[in-house]
Amino acid sequence: MTKAKSENQNIYNGRALIADPIHQYALFTVPEETAVSEITEKDLIDSPWIQRLRRIFQLQSARWVYPAAEHTRFQHSIGTMHVAGEFAKSVYPGLRKVCKDVPSQNYIEELMRLAGLLHDVGHGPYGHFFDDNFLSVWGITHEVVGQNVIVRKMSNEIERIRRSPSGEFGRGEKMSARLIAYLIKMPEGKKGREQPRWLAMLRQLFSGVYTVDNLDYVQRDAYMTGFSLDMVDIPRLRYYTFFTKDGLTLHQSGISALGRFLNARLNLYTNVYFHRTTRALDLHLHEIFRDTMKMIFPGNPLKKLDDYLRCDEWILFNQVQSWLSSKDAQKRKLAGEWKKLHDRQVKWKMSFVAEISVDQMYRGAGFSRAAEYEAQMRESLPKKLRSIPFKIDLATQDPRPLNPMAQSGKRINIFNPVTGETSPEPLLDIYRFIPARVMHFRVFSLNHDYDEELSAAAEKVLAESNAAIPTNV
Repeated sequence: MTKAKSENQNIYNGRALIADPIHQYALFTVPEETAVSEITEKDLIDSPWIQRLRRIFQLQSARWVYPAAEHTRFQHSIGTMHVAGEFAKSVYPGLRKVCKDVPSQNYIEELMRLAGLLHDVGHGPYGHFFDDNFLSVWGITHEVVGQNVIVRKMSNEIERIRRSPSGEFGRGEKMSARLIAYLIKMPEGKKGREQPRWLAMLRQLFSGVYTVDNLDYVQRDAYMTGFSLDMVDIPRLRYYTFFTKDGLTLHQSGISALGRFLNARLNLYTNVYFHRTTRALDLHLHEIFRDTMKMIFPGNPLKKLDDYLRCDEWILFNQVQSWLSSKDAQKRKLAGEWKKLHDRQVKWKMSFVAEISVDQMYRGAGFSRAAEYEAQMRESLPKKLRSIPFKIDLATQDPRPLNPMAQSGKRINIFNPVTGETSPEPLLDIYRFIPARVMHFRVFSLNHDYDEELSAAAEKVLAESNAAIPTNV
């Protein structure tokens, strides 16, 4: 005897769950029982382009400092998809009031989810380091590469998707790879102004002070490193975020949640992304990365997208390992340096550190280039030591991932329920009430033989520029 299927089982048809340590569970669409050939989110998640992100770590060098931080761009992309979908459903009513031509809620939800899933698809080995030390040669970023992957390699599958986890799109609505590419990075010039207003407004959730991207990675990086932070209250921040005619707006009651998020993010920069050993490893990586990538992946990635599919950290590791026995002297030399990194032999040692407050930075103090500080320090050293190797690291100037210390000029729309008015508030005003407001000026050398002399020279230069508060190493 066969049992009759319950009608209630249909509510699970076409949807499935992914367990996640940050969001508990993330929904995703799968083919319905009666449409096994249907293209859904599962097809994109299982595509070679998204699976490739399993082989690119989220934290380029910090994972050598925090042993548990072995998470990848793949996990972060799933999380961002989830956050984007939840925000889409929450802000849709306000968007609908402002933009009468906006597509259906299910369409907007899926558009945002796919943009979240695909926002990092263009990343290369070592993430943002790859942008700065390889893609910059071609005048492009991982967002530009990602746009090309989405439009040129994934559009056929993307444009066959017809529903979100909440349901089918409205009549005549078709998913667009180009709209997803726009959300990831707005085109420059006239093309960026030709898009509908509702799309431009949605893009603020990918490029603002708090985004569907950084709301996931702040929590994920904090959890995976084991670093203790105040809880990031995403539900409250999402609840009080809405659209007005002025764009993305935060209700005054959400300012406390925003402050907690910004504080958590600043703490991550200070203690994880800008950890002294993380920065020391990056200094070493900087010396060998570009030459290595020229050998592994010569040419502009935009002209070799099929080859780019195999450009990841596993390939890089295996390639440089094989160079240890190469007949090519340059390859052997590079392989030896990579071996030191992979064996966690830290080349650069910190000889001096000083703190630069956010307020000082906003006033311009301590914002000289590292090369200028180095030149001044060499003049202050005893003559016999002026040629010793040392490096200045100004973590305050590091732009990637988007450094909150460099966002002082940004504004955020705040809605006042008493007056009923919205006003753009400077982010600087909110930062003033956040305790984690210090970044670091560091001097690295090959050993600790001249720490005393380097410290004295650094303190003299910083005192003259009135830029920093010296601290003990």
